[in-house]
Amino acid sequence: MNAPAPTATLMSGDDFRESLRRYKPRVFLDGQQVESVADERGFGPGINAIALTYDYALKEKYAPIMTAVQHTSGKRVNRLSHINTSSGDLLNKLEAVRLVCQETGCAQRYLTHDALNAIGQVSSRIDDARGTTENTARFLNYLHRVQDQDLTLGIAMTDAKGDRSRRPHEQANVDSYLHIVERNAKGIVISGTKAIVTGAPYMHELLVMPCRNMGREDADFAVCCAVPVDAPGITIIARPAGRPGEKVEHGAALFSRKYGQSTGVVMFDKVFVPWDNVFYAGEWEHSGHLTYSYATHHRHTCIGARAGFGDLLIGAGALMCEANGFDPGKETHLREQMVELITITESFYACGVAASVYGKPDEHSKTFMPDPVFSNIGKLLLATKIYDMHRIAHYVSGGLIVTLPGPDEDHNPETGAKLSEVLRANPHVPYEQRIETARFIEDLTAGYQGGWYSVISLHGGGSPAAMKQEIYRNYPIGSKVELVERILERGISADGLPAAAAHDPNRAITKNRQPGKCCDTGCTTPGQPVMIDLPSVEATLPSKRLV
Repeated sequence: MNAPAPTATLMSGDDFRESLRRYKPRVFLDGQQVESVADERGFGPGINAIALTYDYALKEKYAPIMTAVQHTSGKRVNRLSHINTSSGDLLNKLEAVRLVCQETGCAQRYLTHDALNAIGQVSSRIDDARGTTENTARFLNYLHRVQDQDLTLGIAMTDAKGDRSRRPHEQANVDSYLHIVERNAKGIVISGTKAIVTGAPYMHELLVMPCRNMGREDADFAVCCAVPVDAPGITIIARPAGRPGEKVEHGAALFSRKYGQSTGVVMFDKVFVPWDNVFYAGEWEHSGHLTYSYATHHRHTCIGARAGFGDLLIGAGALMCEANGFDPGKETHLREQMVELITITESFYACGVAASVYGKPDEHSKTFMPDPVFSNIGKLLLATKIYDMHRIAHYVSGGLIVTLPGPDEDHNPETGAKLSEVLRANPHVPYEQRIETARFIEDLTAGYQGGWYSVISLHGGGSPAAMKQEIYRNYPIGSKVELVERILERGISADGLPAAAAHDPNRAITKNRQPGKCCDTGCTTPGQPVMIDLPSVEATLPSKRLV
């Protein structure tokens, strides 16, 4: 019998909060400098969301999903800092992200996973081009440190960009893109602005990555490296996470007072990075590969995240129907709406599953890449259907979520008792439970948090236009053209291809071809079962989805 894999140090949520006190980043929130990120109420909901990813890895019932054995070290590590080496890894990651987002809405830490997988791939690609192993060795040293210390990394990818019609080297303000200003024997010095960094204030370190394909003239802007969040020269201007402290005692912001996400503009002013933490500097020809790999990993992961959010809406919608005195199974119009919400959520999630099953190893590394077509279709569906998800939640809930008086009225001796009488619907559901569910749905869909979820669903991981481009670029349209040409008997060549394609291999319309999905990588076992029966996640409102 094989001995269990040794486990890297796995922190608890409280350990994570305490670890943040070891860092002293320069952070501004609402015009004021923050003295202690860990103790700042405005960041509490975001810290809570990440803390849960630590706590779940320590729970016996979630450990099979929330941890994995890292093949390069043999250690069991948190799933969200693991490198995928099989379709099973991709499936498990998808399930892990859905699990933590059923509770938090957006657990944020999964970006660490997406960036590490992409950087590992580009490191191998650079080594193959050079005939060395230097970059891979440097990356693995960094990866193992991150895993051993159980760190959470912020992804500093999206530059301020300046004039969108100009490339980085053409910008009037060079700091609108992050760039290298100096190279020396010890490392590099970087300056510039990253405009959208998820969870920036309460990260341990930042992974700097380019946000676009670079040309030769943009070599100084092609940089990928890691820096501590409190490195000298870094300034973070952040927004609050969720709606912390908003009438907590009276029941407002039921979800977003507990869980949320801060984002920050991160300005780098001559920040020194030692060579050990530099994954490439000036290799412009590899920037496109990195951004493509990261985008594919991240869009695949986003599918799991927004499916978790969909689970919250499904559970809340069903509870609201019950509180209003309706059984969706008997009310046709409500059943149709609930089925549409379920169909939307499980449709884009099914794309994530397909992207996992049809994933294949990167040609330069052992890292498994999710299928780009299914990943982008799933992300495109969730990005554009999030508004329908909100609409359906509003439909099945009725108008109460808009007309309901504020929570202070629940405690008003002049109105509270009367409201509890007239606003009760189902005699088996107490007034307080009906109102609580209505305010939960309002928080998720009709208030500040609802609008925020819409925007990050639409633009997070790239715009819908970018996803459509990737779908068209990767979809084997040529195979479909050949299918029709064979049926039309336009002529078959000796090798079985339509004559037109055989005689003109550069024919654009048939250029993108692939064999059948089943045999694309060979018939392989996806990995361990992941659809295990786990109890409902506490405090997320019941979901029929078993993760």
